[in-house]
Order: sequence, then C-alpha cells, then structure tokens
Amino acid sequence: MHAQSLMVFALNASRTFGGSVAHALGIQLAAHEERDFEDGEHKARPLETVRGRDVYVVQSLYGDAQQSVNDKLLRLLFFLACVRDAGAARVTAVLPYLCYARKDARTQSNDPLTTRYVAQLLESVGVECVLALEVHNPAAFQNAFRIRAEHIACTPPLTEFVGAHVTPEEEIVVVSPDPGGFKRAQRLREALMQRLGREVGLAFIEKTRALGKRATGRVVGTVAGATAVIVDDIIASGGTLSAGAEACRAQGARRVFAAAAHGLFVAPANRLLASDVIERIAVSDSVPAFRLDSWLAAERLSVVSVAPLLAQTIERLHRGESLAS
Repeated sequence: MHAQSLMVFALNASRTFGGSVAHALGIQLAAHEERDFEDGEHKARPLETVRGRDVYVVQSLYGDAQQSVNDKLLRLLFFLACVRDAGAARVTAVLPYLCYARKDARTQSNDPLTTRYVAQLLESVGVECVLALEVHNPAAFQNAFRIRAEHIACTPPLTEFVGAHVTPEEEIVVVSPDPGGFKRAQRLREALMQRLGREVGLAFIEKTRALGKRATGRVVGTVAGATAVIVDDIIASGGTLSAGAEACRAQGARRVFAAAAHGLFVAPANRLLASDVIERIAVSDSVPAFRLDSWLAAERLSVVSVAPLLAQTIERLHRGESLAS
C-alpha cells in the first residue's frame, strides 16, 4: 500500500455522488471550502492538510442550471492546482462524466481536437492521473493524455441491470447503435454470457447518410424473436437510441431495452423516449436525469450506481494494484 494516506474530495456540484464514493471506500469526504464572489469569480481550497497525501478529486463535468460545463471544468482545474500547491504527494482527477470527449477526431477541415485540449489543461495543473467513466472513444481518450489516463467501463452495473430484467428462457442480443460502439457492445455481451451462463447474440445498426443527413439503416445481425439490448456511452437527444430501437422492432425484436453510462437527456429526449418502442432504459448516476420528465423517469428509467465501481478503482490505484479487471 502507498505510504501516503488516501483522501477524497468532491466539489459541491458533485458532492452527493462523491459522498457515495467515499462511503463505498469506508471513509469520509475531506472538507473543503468553495466561495463565490459577486462578479462571478470563485475560489476553492482544502480545509484539511493534504501534504504528502494521495488525493482524489471527484467532479462530474456536465452542465446544469447552476453551473455550465466550462464553469465546472475551471473550478476543477483551480482546485486540482490548489491541492498540488498545498503539497499533495499525488493528485488524481476522478471524472464520472468527462466533458468534450465526443470531439476526439477531425471530421472537417480545421476541426478542433477538444479532447486533447482538455487533456492538456488537466496536465498543466500537475495531475498525475485521470480516471474517467465510459468515454466516447477509449483509445482516443488515452492517446490524448501524456499522463496516466484510465478508462473505466460501465459494464458491471449495466450487466446487473440486464440480468435482472430478462428471464432464463429468452434469447438476448446486445446491439451497438453504430459500428463505432461495437467493442462496447462486445464487452457487455461477454459480461452477460458470464453472468447468465449461456450464449448471448451480438449485432450492430448500419448507418448511412442521405442528402447530408445521417439515417439509421438495417440491423446487421439477427434480432428476430429476441430481446434486444441497445448499449451506448451517452444518451443525449435520444434520436440515435430511438431510431435504433425502431430498427430492431422492424426486424422482429420481441422486447427492446437500452443501456448507457451517461444520460444527458437534452431536448427532444422526453418526446422520443416516451415511445413504447423501448421497454426500459438504464443509465448510471454519473449525470442526474434532471432534464427528463419525472413521470417518464419513473416509468422508463432505471438508475444504476457507479460509485462502488469508482471506489474500487480508486482503492486499487491507491494500493498500486492492477486495474485491468
């Protein structure tokens, strides 16, 4: 075990989630102060000694009515730098949701590589490691950093969700909503086969472009008569998910579930997800479902906690153990 003792901070915007992580670790959140000034500036500082300690700072980088994505990112950067200046032996940023991770490649002339720019910001404040949950492209995420960057798949809690909602008799097919998410679907399929002790199918939805607009095409794989589980990293407007579910139904799927790590649920998610095409949707608690209508959340949404998964990752990293499993 590291000689330095473990400390976990969570900035106010992620305090509830951070408290769950600390509870899973069997410790209390470390105390800190955040202060806002009248002109919109702010400061944050630890209220406990961090010198020589192994420090983890939890902040989920999604925008809400109180703080924008950019505000949360800047607050995190300032606090990480402050902890480093105060003498922490090691500083790790724990990001249940990493902003700007979807822009990791140039698809048009002069496109930004925003994922890399965020990585450079985190590196600049002296962070040794970044832990991020289910990013859009794990390889691009890891390649963007020149420090240790650990991708944490959301597979375990999503596997438990699916296992609890299917019967031993029904055929299951894990479906990626596009070819780019095929590896994510493979991970869930393998975990489900291990949990259920039987074969699970695999498919993906072929996408084409017509007149400059992306259209969802046919399902590549067999879903007829089966329960289709569409898995993705993010549900934003719900358009990809809804179109994928309709494609599965059109090709004979008996039931359709959806599972994603992050539920952003921006407009028009309420309208699209109100359809009976999808029986139930599972997301993690990395982003609260505050944009989703309460009745829809109650009827269609299952929220699985990833705090124990992040706590286990923090504990292994602190002890110097492998994160491979």
